[in-house]
Amino acid sequence: CRVPFVLLLYWYLKKSCWVCFGSESDDITAVWIRPCRCRGTTKWVHHNCLMRWVDEKQKGHSYTKVHCPQCNTEYVITFPPFGKFCGIIQTVDRMIYKASPLIATGVLLGSVYWTAVTYGAITVMQVLGHKEGLDMMERADPLFLLIGLPAIPVGLVLGKMIQWDEYLLRVWRRHAHKLGILNYLFPMNTYGTVRPTQPHEAPAREIKFTRVFCGAMLFPTIATIVGKLGFRKVDGNLQRSFLGGIAFVAIKGILKIYLKQQIYSRLGQRRITNYEHTDSGTPT
Repeated sequence: CRVPFVLLLYWYLKKSCWVCFGSESDDITAVWIRPCRCRGTTKWVHHNCLMRWVDEKQKGHSYTKVHCPQCNTEYVITFPPFGKFCGIIQTVDRMIYKASPLIATGVLLGSVYWTAVTYGAITVMQVLGHKEGLDMMERADPLFLLIGLPAIPVGLVLGKMIQWDEYLLRVWRRHAHKLGILNYLFPMNTYGTVRPTQPHEAPAREIKFTRVFCGAMLFPTIATIVGKLGFRKVDGNLQRSFLGGIAFVAIKGILKIYLKQQIYSRLGQRRITNYEHTDSGTPT
C-alpha cells in the first residue's frame, strides 16, 4: 500500500531527540534545538540531552571543540559574560597551567646542573687536596668554574663509555699468533683428542648506564686512594691521583682482558660427548 503524503510529512516534521530518542509527547516542557546541518528526524535534539553529550565529549575541558557525529558540524557553544575579576583569575590560571611544564623542566635541569657543579667541586678538592682545591677555585674565573666544574662528571661518564679493552682484545686475538710469548701465556690447548675450535667472538658488551654512572662517579675516589697507596713518594696530590687513576685503569683493563681471553679459550676447548646407553636402553 502507498503511504499517504500527509503521514510522510508528519514523520519528517516530527521532533525526535537522537540522544534519548524521546519525542515531543514525552516532555512538553523540554527545549528543542537544531544545532547543525542535519535534516529529517536527526536535526532535532533536546538541549539538555545535547549538553550532557557534549560534557562527555569534552571531559571537563569546556573550551574543547565538539562536532556533530552525523554531519560533522561544529557546535556553537556560547557562555554567559564573565566578570572582569573572574576573567583575570581565569587568565592567570591558564598562564600558570601552560607555564608549569616549562618551570618544572627548568627546575629539574637546574637541580641536575648544580648537582654536577657540587660534584665537580668535591672532586677537585679530593684530587688536589682540600686546601689546595679551595685555593685553586678561589683564584679561578667564576665563569670557568660554572662551565668547568659540571664538565667533570660529564667527562667521567663519557670516558667510562669508551670500550678500549674490547678494541685491544680484538687486536690481541688478531695478532697474538705473531708473538710466541702471548701463545705461551694464553695457549689454545686441545681437550682430549678433539682439536680446538675457533669460537665466534662475542658481541661487545652492552653498556648499562647505571654501571657506567656508578663507576664514573667513584673513579676520582678510587684514583686518589690508589695514588696515596702506590705512589707515596710522588710529590703533589694531583700527580699522585693522576698516576693512581692510570694504574687503576691499566690493572682493571688487564684483568678484564685476561678473563675474557680465558673465557674465549675455554669456548674453543668445548666438546660434545658421545651418546652412551646401557643394555636396558636407558642413556647414561
